[in-house]
Amino acid sequence: MEEGSTPTDGQDSPAESGRRGRDNVLVDRLEALLARGEGCADPVLLSELLATLHGLRREARSARLRYDKLFNAVPDPVSLIDADGRIVDLNRAGEVAYGRPRDEIVGKLVHVLNPDLPSDHMAPVLETLARDQTHVVEVYNMRGDGTRFPVEVHSARFEDGPNQYVIAVARDLSRRREAEQNLKTLLMAMDKGVLVQGPDGQAISANAAAMRILGLPEDQDIVSGLHWHEWLVVDHRGWPLRFGEMPAQRAIKTGKFVESTLLGLYHLGRKQLTWVSATCVPQFQPHSDKPYQVVSLFSDVTELKRDSALFLRTQALARIGGWEWDGGRERLYLTDETLRILGRRDDPPRTLDEALRQVAPHDRPKVEEALESVLRDGGGLDLEIRIVRPDGQSTWARVIGQAEGRAPMTARITGTVQDITQRRQIEEALRSQARTDPLTGLYNRDGILTELERRLGEGGEGSTVVYIDLDRFKLVNDLLGHAAGDDLLVNAARRLERCVGERGLLARFGGDEFLVLADTRDDPREAERLAERITRAFGDAFRYAGEEFTITTSVGLARFPEHGATVQQLVNNADAAMYDAKRRGRNTWQTFTPELARQQHDRVQVESQLRRALDNEEFRLVYQPLVNLADGTVRSAEALIRWRNPALGEMRPDHFINHAETTGDIVRIGAWVIQVACRQMAAWRDAGYPLERVAVNVSYRQFLTEDLVQIITEALAEHDLPGHMLELEFTERVLIEDAPDTLTTFEALRALGVVLTIDDFGEGYSALNYLRRLPIHGLKLAQGFLRGVPGNASDAAICQAVAGIAQALGLEVVAEGVESSVQRDFLLGLGIHRGQGFLFSQALEADAFGAFLRQSNAASNA
Repeated sequence: MEEGSTPTDGQDSPAESGRRGRDNVLVDRLEALLARGEGCADPVLLSELLATLHGLRREARSARLRYDKLFNAVPDPVSLIDADGRIVDLNRAGEVAYGRPRDEIVGKLVHVLNPDLPSDHMAPVLETLARDQTHVVEVYNMRGDGTRFPVEVHSARFEDGPNQYVIAVARDLSRRREAEQNLKTLLMAMDKGVLVQGPDGQAISANAAAMRILGLPEDQDIVSGLHWHEWLVVDHRGWPLRFGEMPAQRAIKTGKFVESTLLGLYHLGRKQLTWVSATCVPQFQPHSDKPYQVVSLFSDVTELKRDSALFLRTQALARIGGWEWDGGRERLYLTDETLRILGRRDDPPRTLDEALRQVAPHDRPKVEEALESVLRDGGGLDLEIRIVRPDGQSTWARVIGQAEGRAPMTARITGTVQDITQRRQIEEALRSQARTDPLTGLYNRDGILTELERRLGEGGEGSTVVYIDLDRFKLVNDLLGHAAGDDLLVNAARRLERCVGERGLLARFGGDEFLVLADTRDDPREAERLAERITRAFGDAFRYAGEEFTITTSVGLARFPEHGATVQQLVNNADAAMYDAKRRGRNTWQTFTPELARQQHDRVQVESQLRRALDNEEFRLVYQPLVNLADGTVRSAEALIRWRNPALGEMRPDHFINHAETTGDIVRIGAWVIQVACRQMAAWRDAGYPLERVAVNVSYRQFLTEDLVQIITEALAEHDLPGHMLELEFTERVLIEDAPDTLTTFEALRALGVVLTIDDFGEGYSALNYLRRLPIHGLKLAQGFLRGVPGNASDAAICQAVAGIAQALGLEVVAEGVESSVQRDFLLGLGIHRGQGFLFSQALEADAFGAFLRQSNAASNA
C-alpha cells in the first residue's frame, strides 16, 4: 500500500501508518549507509538486516490488504470508533447504507450518524466491553438525506498495539420490523389463537382469535382481561392442572417446545368449558439460554372433542380401535379401545415389536410379513389373528392397515383393530354345526371331507378311508318307520364309535352310510382290523319297540396313496370296495383292488359315452309282446331301450341303466323313451293294430323331478293318445325313496288315465302298505320267482302269494320271463292271464313287432 492513500483506497489505520513511517525512514537510512559503506564494520550483516526489513514491510502490506478486504466484505455497516466516540474508519457497506461518502463520516463523532445519542453514550459501551462482553443496542441511525432507519448495533473491543478501539456492526432492522408488522397483522387475522405470556404466566399480548376463543371482548386489553384465578384448566381426562403443570409454564421452565396438548379451559364465572389444542414455544433474548416469554398457539377443538368422545364411545360399542405406526419416528399410537382389546390400558406398548409380541406365535409371521410388504410396496393389509393378553386370555382381532403415501416413501401405516371374538365364536359354532350330523352328533359329509383334505395337505401319511354301509337298513326304515330308522342310525353310530375309538375320525356320510378316516401310521394293518371289529360289532341284534332285527355291514377300504392321491379318488375307491363287499354277500369287508380299478375305469368310460349318446342318436327302442297266456293274442307291448355306441359296441341295459341313474342322465333318456314310445303307439293305432297300450320303464330318478307329469302330458297331447294307452312300469325303489311329492305325482298320473304298474315285484323291499296307499293298477311278477316253478315249492308259494294279494286288491298281475308251456300252465292255474317271455317272442324292432302282431292275431282268430 502506497503512503498518502486513504483507508478506502488501502490506507492504514493511524497507528499502523505511524509505524510504517518509522520503518520506512529506518530502511532508507540503512540503504544510505550501505551505499557509503559507513556505520557498520560488517557490510554483509548489514545487507542481511536490510533484506529482513524489506520482508517485514511486504508482510505488513499483505496483512493490510487482507484487513481491507475483510473489512469491506462485511455486508452490514462497520465503524471503527475510538474511546472518545470518534469514527476512525468506515467500510464500503457503511457508505452505501448512510448515503454519504467516507470523508463526511471518518474523523467525526458518532453523532454524525445518530444525533440523538447522549454525550456519555460511550460509557456503557466501554464498561460492557471491559467485561469481555458484546454490547447490543437498538437505535435509529440517520442517512445523508436526513431519513432514519432502525439498526441493531453490536459493539466489540478491537486492539491495535497500544491503541484500543470499538468496532461497531450496525444491522439494518427495517425488513425485520416490516416482517414483524406483517406477522402481527397476520396473527390478528388468523383463526388460530396466539397468546404471549411472560415467565410468570402474565398475559402480554393476544390476537383477535385468542380473545374470541377465551370469550373476551376483542377491544379489551388482554393484560387486564385475562386472570388465571377465574379459570380451571384440566387435561384431556378432565383432571385439574396446577399452574406449574400447564404447557406454557413447562416451556418456560424447560426451555423446550411443548407439542400440541389438549386442554380444557373452564371459566368459573361463565360456567363454560372450552377445549383447546395448544402448542407452546419458548422465546429467548440474544445470547441468553433462559426464555423471557412463551408464545402459545391454540385452536378451539370443543366440537372436535365432542365428536371424538362420541367416536370413542362408538368405538367401544363396535369394539373397533385405531392404530398408527410412524416408521420414520418409530412411534406407535393406539387408541383406548385398541389398548382394551390388547389388555394394555394401564401399560401401553411403546414400540411395534412390543405390540407384535402379543400376536399368537402361529399368526406372528404373517403379520410381520404383511407389515414389511406394506412398508416396502405400499398398499394395505387385512388379517384376522389371535391376540394373547397379558393375563393369558386369547382373543380374536381383525387388523386392517393402509400405507400413507406411495412406495418407496411409505413410512406410516394407519388402520383399525376390531375385536371379533364373539363373531368368531358364533362362526365356530355355526361351522361346528355345519360339520356335524344333527342326528348322530358325528362329523357330517362336509366335515369329514374337510378333515381328509387337511390330512392329505399335510402329507397324508398313514391315511386310510373306510366306507361303511348298513345292509338292509331301508327294509327296517320302511317296515318300522322313520323313527325306528333314526334309532337304528344312532345305535349304529355308537357301535362304530366304540370300534374306531381314538384311532380315527368317524362321520355319517349320508343316509345309512358312514365313513372313517383311519390313522394307520403306527400300524399299517389297523384299517383291516378296524373293518373286522365293525363286522363283528354288528353281529348282535338291534331292538326297537319290542321288535328285534339284525343289521350287518358292508365295508370298503382305500389306502393313501396306493388307492388314490386325492380326496375324491380315495372316497370313490373305498365306495367301490364297499359295493364289491355287498356284491359278495354283505356282512364283510373288501380292500380296493386293481380289478375294481378296472371296473371303475369301465364305468367312467360308459358314463362319458352315455352323456353324449342321446345327442348322437345312439339309442333305439325295441318292443316285446305282452300276450294272453290262454290264446297267445298280443294285448300290448313293452318298450325296451337299446344302446349301440361306436366305441363300446352294443351295450345291455343292465350295463348302462344304473350308470345313467347315478349320473342323472336317465332323466333325459327317460323323457326320450316316453316320447318315442308314444309316437310308435300312435303309428300302430293309425295302422289299425289292435293294441291296448305300450308300457315304458320309468326310473326312480324321474319320479324325483317335477317334470315327469308335464313330459307325459305333452307326449300324449302331441300324439293324440288317451292316457290309458300308456303304461308306466317302475321298480319298488320309487316306493322306498318315498319322496314327499311321490304320492302327488302318482295321483296326477292317475288323473291322466295312465296305467301304473310295479315292475319286478318281490325282488326289492316289498311293502304291502304301498299297495294299499298308492293308486297302482297292477304288478309284474319278478322273473326270478318263475324260474323254479312248479318244481320249487318256495318259488311256487311266492307266486301264489303275489297272485292272491293282487286278486284281493283288485290288481292285475303280469308274469315276466315265461319260457316254457309248463310255466304258462302254472300261471293260468293261479289266475294270471298275461305274460311275456321267450316262449312267445323276444324283443323286436318296431317293424318286426308289427309283423309278429299280425301273425299272432291271425293265428288266434283261425
